[in-house]
Amino acid sequence: MDLSQPAHLAFILDGNRRWAKSNKLPSLMGHKRGYERAKDLVDAFIKHNIKYVSYFLFSSENWNRSAEEITYLMDLFRDFFKNSISYFHEKNVRVISIGNLKKLPQDLQEKIQKIEDETRNNDGLTLIAAISYSGKDEIVRATRKIAEKVASGKIKIDDIDENLFSSYLDTASIPYPDILIRTSEKRISNFLLWQCAYSEIFFIDKYWPDFSEEDLEKVLDEFSKRNRRYGR
Repeated sequence: MDLSQPAHLAFILDGNRRWAKSNKLPSLMGHKRGYERAKDLVDAFIKHNIKYVSYFLFSSENWNRSAEEITYLMDLFRDFFKNSISYFHEKNVRVISIGNLKKLPQDLQEKIQKIEDETRNNDGLTLIAAISYSGKDEIVRATRKIAEKVASGKIKIDDIDENLFSSYLDTASIPYPDILIRTSEKRISNFLLWQCAYSEIFFIDKYWPDFSEEDLEKVLDEFSKRNRRYGR
């Protein structure tokens, strides 16, 4: 296995509203440009043979934003999940979602399920959309599932180890991220807390809508030079 070639990139897409402000645009237009950037980069990921990409699109904490902003974002997600099926088929992309999806509007849940079902057999890039997601919440939900199995006698306490715990996370079938990229700020903001324990982290001093394929290539080049020791 080529350790210099990452399989999974995780992105915290930050700075949409500040990008809009810096360009003298309404703040919601920043989300639209960020959405377009996320879709535009798919070709770059395929070109560089990346197998998994995770996008942190909407956090559990984002539900505290204004009703206007939440409505706008839900409509962007509706467009993404409803109108992108043929596009992702063309690109051979599988789409899956993680997070507490039960909090989403019912029609959006149905659109997510539809695109997951219809792209299930695509075997190129897997695009993971984290919506209504929190790393802490994911860990709590996994713990509850395991506790229920222990209480019912289906799992013994001594059976619980890292591998078993990982199998109850939203990302059970997905390799841990090799790289975590965050634009604009220098925090991991409750994203993939368990999975990113040994990820290489890159903080990019740009707003997300300005992140380019050139920036991606710089990250990949730097990653190839790092010595990953995994605590050893």
